[in-house]
Amino acid sequence: QVQLGESGGGVVQAGGSLRLSCAASRRTLRNYAMGWFRQAPGKEREFVAAITWSGSTIYYADSVKGRFTISRDNAKNTVYLQMDTLKPEDTAAYYCAVDIHNGVQLRNPYAYDYWGQGTQVTVSS
Repeated sequence: QVQLGESGGGVVQAGGSLRLSCAASRRTLRNYAMGWFRQAPGKEREFVAAITWSGSTIYYADSVKGRFTISRDNAKNTVYLQMDTLKPEDTAAYYCAVDIHNGVQLRNPYAYDYWGQGTQVTVSS
């Protein structure tokens, strides 16, 4: 079993930046694909970004491309989401997830096996 914990959320003004972190316990993340998703009140959980186990392939939702950057530090067993030029529509709870089967459909939330509890990001206008 993998336990994931997100941190780094908060309240920021539009145009600002935040960096989210996702750390794991009980198991190393270095061999697994990782993803970030978000969910706003009354909306479905949506894909934000994903990175393969090697870091060689990265995916982004069109809505965040060019503003968000996903990265991983396997030595620290941590995955990051750098969020720049934040917009009010980025307001949501952000979740990290791990795909221990290293599938290819990393935009699909059902591809993931374990999830963190989420961290809230609020962008004020």
